[in-house]
Amino acid sequence: MRKLTGGDIKNLGLLKHYRIIRKWACKTNGITDADLELLIYFDCLDRFRKRDFEDGSLTYSWDNRRWNKLLKEGWIVKWRGYNGSDKTYSIYKVSFRCKCLIQQIYRIMLGEEDIPTSTRRNPIMKKKSYSDKVYSVAFDKVNNDKTRYL
Repeated sequence: MRKLTGGDIKNLGLLKHYRIIRKWACKTNGITDADLELLIYFDCLDRFRKRDFEDGSLTYSWDNRRWNKLLKEGWIVKWRGYNGSDKTYSIYKVSFRCKCLIQQIYRIMLGEEDIPTSTRRNPIMKKKSYSDKVYSVAFDKVNNDKTRYL
């Protein structure tokens, strides 16, 4: 098996449109950039504790409500609850909804899928603000980029 290098990732162009794809995912789902990147980190861990959240969120902007918000909005679900008798701690995992969003981001980055441009699936396309108008043009450029990895 061949080892993947930095040049291989550059040649694939995986991160070429990451910022625009990230902005689409955040705006359409009502989460912040830090929330999304933390959820991607959790998805890679598979199952995690609240302590892993504290370790993972060290480099993000401070938001002491982030854990409860992600839990309440259904991005994180409890996999196993706390058991006081044998002192086991609660274990969490990302929800099915979160896994679907992350997989869609990966498919868009790989060029297997386009960013949705209908107003029903993408509220940014209603172009209510100036930034929405700018992002709608950027989405079209990403979707029309023929050099995305296929």
